[in-house]
Amino acid sequence: MTEVLLSLGSNQEPYRHLQAAATALRDTFGPVRFSPVYETAAVGFDGPAFLNAGAWLDTDWDVYRLDRWLHELEDALGRKRDVPRFSSRTIDIDIVFFGDAMLKGPGNLQIPRPELKHAFVLKPLTDLAPDFVVPGQGLSLRALWQQHPEAGAFYPAGHYALV
Repeated sequence: MTEVLLSLGSNQEPYRHLQAAATALRDTFGPVRFSPVYETAAVGFDGPAFLNAGAWLDTDWDVYRLDRWLHELEDALGRKRDVPRFSSRTIDIDIVFFGDAMLKGPGNLQIPRPELKHAFVLKPLTDLAPDFVVPGQGLSLRALWQQHPEAGAFYPAGHYALV
């Protein structure tokens, strides 16, 4: 089994789409843990705020099968792929870590995800797995978060939780 950490985000009916993704993940992979949900401004474009969360699951699937399945889930939840990359979306689910793998491609698949530099990806994953050591960096998520400029000023949206 491989430990997988995912980043989830939505700014179109965000709670509904995050909850639908959480249900599909649990239905497929069994026990899945979710971080608190964070509300953040859109990055890279002007648009409604996002709700973001992290997920931790274990799988015996390979990374490519998981990536295909996640894209199919995004599509089933209304994700549009004929729009600019940085735009509003019903759901975005990225594999941030797949065990200790480091890889690029095909397509936009890159592990670890470069978006880890953003608080909306790093903080939820730190909540889930603070001692997880980032492949290629040798630092734990906790250590990365403690160095982040938004550490200490980034709080969960208390009225949302993935159940």
